[in-house]
Amino acid sequence: TADVERADTDGALSLNKACIPAKAVLRVADAYKEVTGAGSFGITTGDVSFDFSGAAGHRDKVIKTMVGGVSMLFDKNKIEVVSGQGSLTDDGNVKVGGSFDGQEIEAGKVILATGSIAKPLLGLQFGGRILDTAAMWLTGEQPKRLAVIGAGASGTEVASAFGRLGTEVTLIEALDQILPLEDKDAARACAREIAKQNVKIVTGANVESAEDTGDAVTMTINGEQHEFDLLCIAAGRAADTEGLALDEAGVKTDERGLIEVDGALRTSRENVYAIGDLVPGPALAHKASDEGIIAVEDAAGLPTHPIDYPYVPRVTFCSPQVASFGLTEAQAKEAGHDVAVGKIPMGAVGAPTVYGDRTRLVKIVGGKRYGEILGAHIVSPKAAELIEELVIARDLEGGYPELARSIHPHPAFGETILEAARATDGWLIHG
Repeated sequence: TADVERADTDGALSLNKACIPAKAVLRVADAYKEVTGAGSFGITTGDVSFDFSGAAGHRDKVIKTMVGGVSMLFDKNKIEVVSGQGSLTDDGNVKVGGSFDGQEIEAGKVILATGSIAKPLLGLQFGGRILDTAAMWLTGEQPKRLAVIGAGASGTEVASAFGRLGTEVTLIEALDQILPLEDKDAARACAREIAKQNVKIVTGANVESAEDTGDAVTMTINGEQHEFDLLCIAAGRAADTEGLALDEAGVKTDERGLIEVDGALRTSRENVYAIGDLVPGPALAHKASDEGIIAVEDAAGLPTHPIDYPYVPRVTFCSPQVASFGLTEAQAKEAGHDVAVGKIPMGAVGAPTVYGDRTRLVKIVGGKRYGEILGAHIVSPKAAELIEELVIARDLEGGYPELARSIHPHPAFGETILEAARATDGWLIHG
């Protein structure tokens, strides 16, 4: 096995520029919030100060540790790392380097996993004071005033992190709610908390212009002019296919530029697979990881399972976290289901009250006919962990009536899942 990698270090985008540095900075914001809010628990902390260089140091240490782990796994499993730009040849092999002086690798099977690239807006280019999310997470200085265009998962995470660390943030979204792909109840609950974090939310926004003047970024939003230290554009990404020579190799793409694949991640070119942000489905690291396993299993002649993409769990790691999978209430109704909905505040059970996190929610969208779980939506500091119980229940063909009668430990955050299932089943006890 060989890995052709044009990045300077192992781990590529997720470890070096995206998921891991983002979560490292978000963890710093969580810790800062815990310390500054300790007074409500009777803890006297005195004056609390924050130094962004310390946050950057934590981030960089985490990246180095994680990248080192990947390098160790490569060595352990005898994976050869080939540095350079890789592309497909017309006979399905891999060429590294230029057209005339490149090294050609004869490959039995090829998996394309090059990820995605950020898309700028308004005719802008990234650089200077205009950043994509990767550059935002890797910044060495904390801006006093930050504009974020795009209130999807990535933009909302940036706003929540920097807002809690003291930056004055304006979060700008063209649609009528932040987290547009989430259930409206979950998005509203999250927006109420984000708005308390030094973040001004502007939905239904029309960004008419933006310019990096060198000293600042001037923007016209809904007819009003504003000035910021930095502008972070988090309004979408595109498959990173440039230089892969897909046409020459006969690899088909769709109208969005994504590579067409079947349930085993096979492309139109025999023995060539594609995974992750290159193919349809949610642009999530854990989805890409599972696709990688499926592609390798198929390449090895093993049986595989196609992914049920709407039911891949997704998490926005803002504060509070927002986790979901499946259908929203509106989508379930539009699909013709006879819908049962159970919705409870986190404060309906003991543990969130003990921890001081009462105002969040758990919502289950079920189908009355069979008692199946059609979707689930959680807003909680522990949403990323709580959602998995619902994912597993559905994967094992359990429904909300079964969850409603499963015994949960007390007091624990997981009891919110129990009570939401009972509410969906029509017999809520605590709430």
